[in-house]
Amino acid sequence: MENLIQKLLIELGEDTTREGLQKTPGRVAKSLKILTEGYHQDLHKIVNDAFFEHSSQDIILVKDIDLFSLCEHHMLPFYGKCHVAYIPQGKIIGLSKMPRIVNMFSRRLQVQERLTKQISEALMEILRPQGVGVVIEAEHLCMKMRGVEKQNSKAITSSMLGIFHSESTLRQEFLNLIH
Repeated sequence: MENLIQKLLIELGEDTTREGLQKTPGRVAKSLKILTEGYHQDLHKIVNDAFFEHSSQDIILVKDIDLFSLCEHHMLPFYGKCHVAYIPQGKIIGLSKMPRIVNMFSRRLQVQERLTKQISEALMEILRPQGVGVVIEAEHLCMKMRGVEKQNSKAITSSMLGIFHSESTLRQEFLNLIH
């Protein structure tokens, strides 16, 4: 990967022998491995059987989960907040597992729409709750630095599954809680 990055720098017109760029190919390779580590993670290993019996049927919400990802179209960052809620059906998951699941899917080349759906479907798969709601609010550098260059734009995506999809009052309660 370092050789490819060095070739890229040369194609951009850079002198890869200058002091500031000599170690750049290695640093970029290391960064890209971290930023795409989600490809090498497994949902079931992340959750690690952190399930607990619970009889509540109220909304469980973790909001404002920081997320960082790379746009698959331009490989530029997008970043924002993810809000994840579910209504249990006999079991709950350790709260720290939800940000770990968000990280697993966001640390890949992504589009926000798919990322939102992957998080909600993963929680439905492992928890089998009554419903899951996921909302992501993100800013995309591919829209800020290039293209339309709109500095104040945010993209908001949602995925509502199960009872959050079918019951508008629960969906509205979730949306009220995150705002």
